[in-house]
Amino acid sequence: MYGSRIMGYRHIDTGALYGTEVALGEAIRQSGIARKDLFITTKLPWHHTKRVRESLDESLKRVGLDYFDLYLIHWPQTVVYENDNPAPLGADGSLKIDETCDFNDTWKEMEKVLASGKVRSIGVSNFSIKTLEQLLKTAKVMPAVLQIELHPYLAQNELVQWCKGKGIVVVAYAATGYSVVREDPTIIALARKYNVTPTQVVLSWHIRRGTGFVTKSENAGRQEENLKVIELHEEDARQIDALDKNRRLCIKPDKQGKVFGWSFDRLGWQEERAPHTEAKL
Repeated sequence: MYGSRIMGYRHIDTGALYGTEVALGEAIRQSGIARKDLFITTKLPWHHTKRVRESLDESLKRVGLDYFDLYLIHWPQTVVYENDNPAPLGADGSLKIDETCDFNDTWKEMEKVLASGKVRSIGVSNFSIKTLEQLLKTAKVMPAVLQIELHPYLAQNELVQWCKGKGIVVVAYAATGYSVVREDPTIIALARKYNVTPTQVVLSWHIRRGTGFVTKSENAGRQEENLKVIELHEEDARQIDALDKNRRLCIKPDKQGKVFGWSFDRLGWQEERAPHTEAKL
């Protein structure tokens, strides 16, 4: 937080599942930054979907704030509430999923905490067009933000355009695609062309697309690096667009093909595209 203060960061992204809310609160108090100058996001953990108000109050207490600027449903699925264990496992070792609660019910409670003034806006994370369309069947308030894994190898063009049409701001996590994307020959070549780092190339691509992003680093040099972007030429942006493989690097399916208890189909996620190979006679 101290490095972030010096570098000029004002948007802080956290979540109850991360276990960082207490430390964040302490850092905010020691930073000397006025609350009104910060934008703080946290997330409802997946095992608290039946206790939204209580969970929000607990998060506020841990951080030591009166309100959050943005409150997100962290995942569309609900995990069984069992002694406040965020990852209860069944006999087969899989995550215990609670099928008695759906995200439409949770969203109704999110709308209530929005009305309470304890959050300034509400949104979702890890949703898709499929799950968003289901949510909007009963929602009275449009989600302000969708936070998803998004980078050049997972461009999610259809979802991004769909959200723009609804006025939903898309925010990327795993935004640089880790070293896998940063070391892609195209990204390296563009970094050399513009005399910047691969990270700066990728973050500039996000800005050109009109998507926000959250970054993570404990290194002061990288924190400063993340703030410096460039204006990509059209032909260079198209080169980055062409890297899309629909490949997830942060969240991957387990041996059963599921992501935290849900199939790709249920999540509304697309499978990775197979690499193109030329047919031979």
